[in-house]
Amino acid sequence: MSSPQDSPATTVTYPQAYRPGGFAPSPAEWGSQNAATAPPPNTTGPIEQVWAPGQNVSNRPLLNIIGIAVGAITMVAVIIFIMSQTGVGETTAGLVLALIPLTIVLAGVLWLDRWEPEPKLMLLTALLLGAGVATLTSLVLNTAITQAFYEATHDAQSATTLGAVVVAPVVEETFKGLIVLGLFLLRRHHFDGPVDGVVYAATVAAGFAFTENILYFAQNPSDVWIVFVMRGLMSPFAHLLFTACIGIAIGMAARSRRTTTVFFAFPVGLVGAMGLHALWNGTSFLGNFFVLFLFVQVPLFIAVIVLMFWLRRQEADVIRARLGEYAQAGWFAPHEVEMLSSMRMRSQARTWATGYGERAKQAMKEFQRDATSLAYLRQRQLTGRAELRASQSEHELLNEIQRDRHTFTVTARGVVQQ
Repeated sequence: MSSPQDSPATTVTYPQAYRPGGFAPSPAEWGSQNAATAPPPNTTGPIEQVWAPGQNVSNRPLLNIIGIAVGAITMVAVIIFIMSQTGVGETTAGLVLALIPLTIVLAGVLWLDRWEPEPKLMLLTALLLGAGVATLTSLVLNTAITQAFYEATHDAQSATTLGAVVVAPVVEETFKGLIVLGLFLLRRHHFDGPVDGVVYAATVAAGFAFTENILYFAQNPSDVWIVFVMRGLMSPFAHLLFTACIGIAIGMAARSRRTTTVFFAFPVGLVGAMGLHALWNGTSFLGNFFVLFLFVQVPLFIAVIVLMFWLRRQEADVIRARLGEYAQAGWFAPHEVEMLSSMRMRSQARTWATGYGERAKQAMKEFQRDATSLAYLRQRQLTGRAELRASQSEHELLNEIQRDRHTFTVTARGVVQQ
């Protein structure tokens, strides 16, 4: 790739959107266009500015603040309890070690959430609620139910097996699932499909696994490295895999026009999460753990990874289809649609824009972000859910995209002329 100084001025002129002749995607490629009226044609040139950048469009931050506060307080309460049982040194060491699998899992979540990143405040809320509320309630109920069974039977082995294979999957997945369900009901406009559902479910699960790992690491100081390898390196995504079933179910329900659909989908996802969790925990009681891990859990993990790739591909198809409709109306050029529906080409575009300075790079990033938001707004219009994000209208997003183009063009020309 040549540098800006080596390129003639004509190469930096950002291609203006136009109504391309013969650019008529087939329904199989773009999806049906009969479900709603076609996007309005741009026949008047740049549209007037109706919204200034940097304005706060969220008028409901209180629920996030409450969720973060409750999650943080309950997480600290769990850590203090662990400290009282195992000691300050053991708990501190466990917390440091638990940060490693947490980082691995969150990196996976961010990879999945690249098309239309969820608000960081929402993800922090989900993380802390999983680390605090879900962990504390599960710890109390798991202990109480297992202890009650032991007192009734005086059979320690049966109580341990029951607690791991039955009680823990039911209790833990129920509370993690209820948090994801609550986030959906309170912030439904952030859920566009299965990918968003998995992102929130995985974030809740990551928080839960973080606090649970502190407990296991602190309880086993003499064998902490063995426990760390098994939980932190061999199976850091275990809780994510379980709760992802709930996220997929809720994400599918999010595509429905009716909020009540989630109450039919949630139990289905919950049963799947409980079943996978029980299968995972049960392998430790069925003989050779490593053989079962290799032939049961590894294929399961690979299957979920393949599913995640497929879901990301579906997101790309949505963006290509919806922006293709705007391209036919003259708002985008065909090569823009191709770039915007490919993560690889998006990255190439940002790298190219960086050669013209930070402002040009930022304009390219904003162009990609605004175009993605426009595609999802159009998708919600097609499915009858456009009212979920009334804070951003089609007119406002089209205006933002025009301004992004203008900013990039002016900046790039200025660099070449220097």
